Amino acid sequence: MKRREFVAASCLAGLAPLGSMALGKDADAPAKKEYYELRLYRLKSAEKQKAMCEFFAKAAIPAMNRLGVNPVGVFKMAEGDDPNLWVLLPHKSLESVATLNDRLLADAAYRKAGAAVLDVPKSDPAYERIESSLMLAFDDLPKLEVPVKGKSRVFQLRIYEGHNAERAKKKVEMFNAGGEIALFRETGLHPVFFGESLVGSKLPNLTYMIGFESMEQSKANWKKFLTSPGWKKLKGDPAYKDTVSGITNLFLHPAGCSQI
Repeated sequence: MKRREFVAASCLAGLAPLGSMALGKDADAPAKKEYYELRLYRLKSAEKQKAMCEFFAKAAIPAMNRLGVNPVGVFKMAEGDDPNLWVLLPHKSLESVATLNDRLLADAAYRKAGAAVLDVPKSDPAYERIESSLMLAFDDLPKLEVPVKGKSRVFQLRIYEGHNAERAKKKVEMFNAGGEIALFRETGLHPVFFGESLVGSKLPNLTYMIGFESMEQSKANWKKFLTSPGWKKLKGDPAYKDTVSGITNLFLHPAGCSQI
């Protein structure tokens, strides 16, 4: 074996235990917690948005489902004329994340159904760029929860940044052991997913999504949460001081093709 090949093989062998640790003790067993890839498709126009939604409905989502990625969420901004799309992909393993694109491109049905987007010329791309982050689900919400269709039609996507890794980790603990996710449920902030960001921008951070029937319900239930004795007690705990240094707050509507 050539030296370069030997070094590469040795590196891969060294990474294998880490992969097993991420997937659990048994790498072949289902992961206890999901991984989430959150994509932002940057689009030029409403026409490009329509084309991408058709692509997801006819090609991408059926193919992803066949490959074990489900349910797939596709979201538009709730207000304004921003044409971009947010896409949420839940994965059962890191291997699923790493191999998804290759597996999709090997799917003949996907290639055929998605030709209108996959085969566009460089002069007229379907999208400008895709920005992506990878997250690991929280202990207290290890699997994505799909709201009842027809009820949660407004989704709130929030990103909590921390000024350092220790405080960011403490905010994750606040949601888990601290009981903040349970308090969300009690006050009508319906969880969809909670993820600790492993790769992406604005690190360190956590990202979560909650659902509501309407914007009016969102306002009323946030007020219920913020005035609850449970939140006042949790917020006043010195262990969780300075855990958030910045917040991104977005309201989204599901696209017609969305499975969430």
